[in-house]
Amino acid sequence: MYKRFFMKKQFETRAIRLQNEQTGEREHSVPIFPTSSFTFNNAEQMRAVFASEEEGNIYSRFTNPNCRELEIKMASLEETEAGVALASGMSAVFGALMGHLKAGDHLICSRAVFGSTYQVLMNWLPRWGIETTFVDGTAPSTWTKAVQKNTKMFFLETPSNPGLDIIDLEQVGSFCRAHEILMVVDNCFATPYLQRPMNFGAHLVTHSATKFIDGQGRVIGGLVVGSYEHLAPVQRFLRNTGPALSPFNAWILSKSLETLSVRMDRHCANALALAEWMNGLEMVKNVRYPFLSSHPGSTIAKKQMSQGGGLFTFEMKGGLAAGKLFLDNLQLCSLSANLGDTRTIVTHPASTTHNKLTPEDREMVGITDGLIRVSVGLEHVEDLKADLLQSLR
Repeated sequence: MYKRFFMKKQFETRAIRLQNEQTGEREHSVPIFPTSSFTFNNAEQMRAVFASEEEGNIYSRFTNPNCRELEIKMASLEETEAGVALASGMSAVFGALMGHLKAGDHLICSRAVFGSTYQVLMNWLPRWGIETTFVDGTAPSTWTKAVQKNTKMFFLETPSNPGLDIIDLEQVGSFCRAHEILMVVDNCFATPYLQRPMNFGAHLVTHSATKFIDGQGRVIGGLVVGSYEHLAPVQRFLRNTGPALSPFNAWILSKSLETLSVRMDRHCANALALAEWMNGLEMVKNVRYPFLSSHPGSTIAKKQMSQGGGLFTFEMKGGLAAGKLFLDNLQLCSLSANLGDTRTIVTHPASTTHNKLTPEDREMVGITDGLIRVSVGLEHVEDLKADLLQSLR
């Protein structure tokens, strides 16, 4: 009754008020449950819980009250039925893939994806007889050419990492329905506050909760959400392979969701202001932000996102050497391969997150040697401008 009541409330209210009360001590904030296993009142209850006839916790590799709360919240915020919390974003991606694919299957993937996702698709899935065709996510004609008789899934990111490509989710949804294939969307950059792929036909949505969901650079975590039907095989795979999220990390992430909306508002406002300002500087080129009119996907972005997100990219005119010099001279911004933090983070994708790709593959997804990715934090925007400008000079 409690959960059903809050499902009708606004995003911010659900993020704060959808919580489990477990101990009977009238706690206002849910405690942490650091236990490996759970007890039962009698043999019949134990049988019923194991048979899924009665709700209950068995073992923290399967479920834990803290993980369950996080799963309920994220499913609600993504406007779907269920979720599973995991140890990392990549375990979420891998679980979504392996829960539905088997030897002999084929999937389509947008070319612009996170470097580790690319590595899994290229170097690991083929070992089990699963093949991938990479397509231009912004060119639907390439999708149709990629379809095979054994195609089971279309996996994509939008906005993409790191180039911020925008893929039309409505168009992908129609394509997947027409070809009867699963649509799986990595929604890490947008979060459910800015974009909800389930409303455009996605069957599963993955998250690296390490990023904006946590938002403060503290813990690692991942999530997959979707309908009961499509999430069930993912849950079975992950329950038996073991990438469980710790109760402590789940508690942190659930508490972090309570401030997601206010943090994302500031991330987006800062990122838009910096992108517009930097777009007028002669020292850089090709400034990219989803809500800039110069972005080729801005119309689509404004159709499916409520704001443009917390990241933008630009290119140094001097290429790799200029890019390294720029990074070395930053005084306020952090150098890290992470993103989605309260602190602004600057990254050089060609030498970090996507360094395992060949130069040709990087060029195909727009990762030049001079490309700089900025994950904009919550600092005062004028201080960020001052640091970026002094380093550019």
